[in-house]
Amino acid sequence: MAGHSKWANIKHKKAKTDAVKGRLFAKLAREIIVAARAGGADPNGNFRLKIAIDNAKAANMPNDNIQRAIQKGAGDGEGINYEELRYEGYGPGGVAIMADVMTDNRNRTASEMRHLFSKNGGNLGETGSVNWMFTEKGQLSVVREDLNVNEDDLILLALEAGADDYETQDESYEIYTDPATMQDVRQFLLDEGLPIENVSVNLIPDNRIEISDIEHAKKIIKLIESLEGHDDVQKVYTNFDLADSLLEEDL
Repeated sequence: MAGHSKWANIKHKKAKTDAVKGRLFAKLAREIIVAARAGGADPNGNFRLKIAIDNAKAANMPNDNIQRAIQKGAGDGEGINYEELRYEGYGPGGVAIMADVMTDNRNRTASEMRHLFSKNGGNLGETGSVNWMFTEKGQLSVVREDLNVNEDDLILLALEAGADDYETQDESYEIYTDPATMQDVRQFLLDEGLPIENVSVNLIPDNRIEISDIEHAKKIIKLIESLEGHDDVQKVYTNFDLADSLLEEDL
């Protein structure tokens, strides 16, 4: 176990703006709507909804917003019906990039995804073109500032809970699990008093491509940020990381 993603640390710092927070609330609300529509409005019997609500609360999303999203999702099919899709492709430097979306217009979103990839030096690929480079994992974020144990004890607790791996970031530890055991690992760590901030199922790259060319790095980041800024995009996955020589650069 161990790891450290330099890009993940920089990305987290870049995300702390009001504009990004507004987009985050919209994406969290959409996840709550879809989860409630798929599994019902009771979070006790709908784990996906429970996690969506917990993540929304961790992001300081107002309770009124959360309740409205639940009601929209549980509204007996009324309102917008979102379709969940995944777009795969390559960015500058040959890095793999995928975007998970929720859309009410598949044709519009496909056209816009193709445009964003092309405009930012990438190429939208076929289904399965880069998915094979990633493994689906449950991911739990433990806030370092609020942690009441040292890193070694955290690792031991994570292993005891059934975790597979972990990664160190500036403000959190990311704990990875089999998606099937994520709920049990989460509950074990909560029972141990660990401050879990976010829980999700993500695609983790099996290997990272280190980018040392600053122009390539800027283009990749611009593409990722363009995708993340799209209203329909819920998550973006990539297998690139920054070389140490770029950590002090203005990206």
